[in-house]
Amino acid sequence: MWKSKLRLRPCEKITATVILLSFLTTSPVYAEPLTGQPPNLTESGTRLYSEYEIDLLIDALTEAAHEEIQKAAAEAAKEAVLSVIEREAAAMREATLQQAEALRWRLEAEGQIKAVKEAKRVGIKNAVIAGAVCLLGGLAVGIGGTLIIGGK
Repeated sequence: MWKSKLRLRPCEKITATVILLSFLTTSPVYAEPLTGQPPNLTESGTRLYSEYEIDLLIDALTEAAHEEIQKAAAEAAKEAVLSVIEREAAAMREATLQQAEALRWRLEAEGQIKAVKEAKRVGIKNAVIAGAVCLLGGLAVGIGGTLIIGGK
Protein backbone atom coordinates (compact mmCIF):
# COMPACT_ATOMS: atom_id res chain seq x y z
CA MET A 1 0.00 0.00 0.00
CA TRP A 2 2.78 2.41 0.94
CA LYS A 3 4.63 1.67 -2.35
CA SER A 4 1.59 2.34 -4.47
CA LYS A 5 1.04 5.71 -2.74
CA LEU A 6 4.59 6.72 -3.63
CA ARG A 7 4.02 5.69 -7.21
CA LEU A 8 0.85 7.75 -7.48
CA ARG A 9 2.38 10.90 -5.96
CA PRO A 10 3.52 12.36 -9.37
CA CYS A 11 0.09 11.63 -10.84
CA GLU A 12 -1.55 13.60 -8.05
CA LYS A 13 0.72 16.58 -8.73
CA ILE A 14 0.03 16.50 -12.45
CA THR A 15 -3.73 16.22 -11.90
CA ALA A 16 -3.72 19.13 -9.47
CA THR A 17 -1.70 21.24 -11.92
CA VAL A 18 -4.09 20.50 -14.80
CA ILE A 19 -7.12 21.38 -12.68
CA LEU A 20 -5.60 24.68 -11.57
CA LEU A 21 -4.60 25.58 -15.12
CA SER A 22 -8.09 24.81 -16.37
CA PHE A 23 -9.46 27.42 -13.95
CA LEU A 24 -6.90 30.01 -15.01
CA THR A 25 -7.30 29.69 -18.76
CA THR A 26 -10.38 30.79 -20.58
CA SER A 27 -11.79 28.50 -23.17
CA PRO A 28 -14.15 29.55 -25.91
CA VAL A 29 -17.79 28.94 -25.28
CA TYR A 30 -19.80 27.64 -28.17
CA ALA A 31 -23.42 28.55 -28.53
CA GLU A 32 -25.97 28.57 -31.25
CA PRO A 33 -25.64 31.42 -33.73
CA LEU A 34 -27.99 34.34 -33.48
CA THR A 35 -30.79 34.28 -35.99
CA GLY A 36 -31.83 37.88 -35.59
CA GLN A 37 -30.05 41.17 -36.00
CA PRO A 38 -27.40 41.89 -33.34
CA PRO A 39 -28.49 44.50 -30.82
CA ASN A 40 -25.79 47.04 -31.71
CA LEU A 41 -26.94 47.32 -35.33
CA THR A 42 -30.18 49.22 -35.12
CA GLU A 43 -31.61 51.36 -37.85
CA SER A 44 -30.88 54.49 -35.87
CA GLY A 45 -27.18 53.50 -35.62
CA THR A 46 -26.67 52.93 -39.36
CA ARG A 47 -25.73 55.74 -41.68
CA LEU A 48 -27.66 56.16 -44.88
CA TYR A 49 -25.70 57.24 -47.94
CA SER A 50 -27.13 59.27 -50.77
CA GLU A 51 -26.92 58.05 -54.33
CA TYR A 52 -24.40 60.77 -55.12
CA GLU A 53 -22.11 59.60 -52.31
CA ILE A 54 -22.47 56.00 -53.50
CA ASP A 55 -21.63 57.07 -57.07
CA LEU A 56 -18.57 59.00 -55.82
CA LEU A 57 -17.47 55.97 -53.80
CA ILE A 58 -17.95 53.66 -56.79
CA ASP A 59 -16.01 56.07 -59.03
CA ALA A 60 -13.16 56.31 -56.51
CA LEU A 61 -13.02 52.53 -56.16
CA THR A 62 -13.16 52.08 -59.93
CA GLU A 63 -10.34 54.58 -60.46
CA ALA A 64 -8.23 52.94 -57.75
CA ALA A 65 -8.91 49.52 -59.28
CA HIS A 66 -7.88 50.77 -62.75
CA GLU A 67 -4.65 52.22 -61.33
CA GLU A 68 -3.86 48.98 -59.54
CA ILE A 69 -4.61 46.98 -62.70
CA GLN A 70 -2.27 49.24 -64.67
CA LYS A 71 0.44 48.86 -62.02
CA ALA A 72 0.02 45.09 -62.06
CA ALA A 73 0.17 45.03 -65.87
CA ALA A 74 3.31 47.19 -65.83
CA GLU A 75 4.91 44.88 -63.26
CA ALA A 76 3.98 41.82 -65.31
CA ALA A 77 5.43 43.39 -68.46
CA LYS A 78 8.60 44.33 -66.59
CA GLU A 79 8.94 40.79 -65.24
CA ALA A 80 8.41 39.37 -68.74
CA VAL A 81 11.09 41.65 -70.20
CA LEU A 82 13.49 40.77 -67.37
CA SER A 83 12.93 37.05 -67.90
CA VAL A 84 13.59 37.45 -71.65
CA ILE A 85 16.78 39.39 -70.88
CA GLU A 86 17.89 36.74 -68.39
CA ARG A 87 17.29 33.97 -70.94
CA GLU A 88 19.19 35.94 -73.58
CA ALA A 89 22.08 36.53 -71.18
CA ALA A 90 22.19 32.82 -70.33
CA ALA A 91 22.21 31.96 -74.04
CA MET A 92 25.02 34.47 -74.65
CA ARG A 93 27.04 33.02 -71.77
CA GLU A 94 26.55 29.53 -73.19
CA ALA A 95 27.60 30.69 -76.66
CA THR A 96 30.68 32.40 -75.21
CA LEU A 97 31.62 29.23 -73.35
CA GLN A 98 31.20 27.19 -76.54
CA GLN A 99 33.33 29.66 -78.50
CA ALA A 100 36.04 29.56 -75.84
CA GLU A 101 35.98 25.75 -75.91
CA ALA A 102 36.18 25.74 -79.71
CA LEU A 103 39.11 28.18 -79.61
CA ARG A 104 40.89 26.00 -77.05
CA TRP A 105 40.43 22.91 -79.25
CA ARG A 106 41.56 24.85 -82.34
CA LEU A 107 44.72 26.05 -80.59
CA GLU A 108 45.40 22.55 -79.31
CA ALA A 109 44.94 21.13 -82.82
CA GLU A 110 47.29 23.75 -84.27
CA GLY A 111 49.87 22.85 -81.63
CA GLN A 112 49.50 19.17 -82.51
CA ILE A 113 49.87 19.93 -86.24
CA LYS A 114 53.05 21.95 -85.56
CA ALA A 115 54.40 19.10 -83.43
CA VAL A 116 53.68 16.58 -86.21
CA LYS A 117 55.37 18.81 -88.83
CA GLU A 118 58.39 19.25 -86.54
CA ALA A 119 58.55 15.49 -85.91
CA LYS A 120 58.43 14.82 -89.67
CA ARG A 121 61.17 17.35 -90.32
CA VAL A 122 63.35 15.91 -87.55
CA GLY A 123 62.61 12.37 -88.78
CA ILE A 124 63.62 13.23 -92.35
CA LYS A 125 66.80 14.93 -91.11
CA ASN A 126 67.62 11.89 -88.95
CA ALA A 127 66.95 9.56 -91.90
CA VAL A 128 69.26 11.59 -94.13
CA ILE A 129 71.99 11.60 -91.47
CA ALA A 130 71.56 7.84 -90.85
CA GLY A 131 71.73 7.19 -94.61
CA ALA A 132 74.87 9.29 -94.95
CA VAL A 133 76.52 7.53 -91.97
CA CYS A 134 75.61 4.11 -93.36
CA LEU A 135 76.92 5.07 -96.82
CA LEU A 136 80.19 6.39 -95.43
CA GLY A 137 80.53 3.40 -93.07
CA GLY A 138 79.92 0.99 -95.96
CA LEU A 139 82.43 2.78 -98.12
CA ALA A 140 85.00 2.74 -95.29
CA VAL A 141 84.50 -0.98 -94.64
CA GLY A 142 84.59 -1.75 -98.36
CA ILE A 143 87.70 0.27 -99.08
CA GLY A 144 89.39 -0.97 -95.89
CA GLY A 145 88.58 -4.59 -96.74
CA THR A 146 89.77 -4.14 -100.28
CA LEU A 147 93.05 -2.66 -99.09
CA ILE A 148 93.56 -5.41 -96.56
CA ILE A 149 92.78 -8.18 -99.04
CA GLY A 150 94.65 -6.52 -101.92
CA GLY A 151 97.64 -5.67 -99.79
CA LYS A 152 98.58 -9.25 -99.02
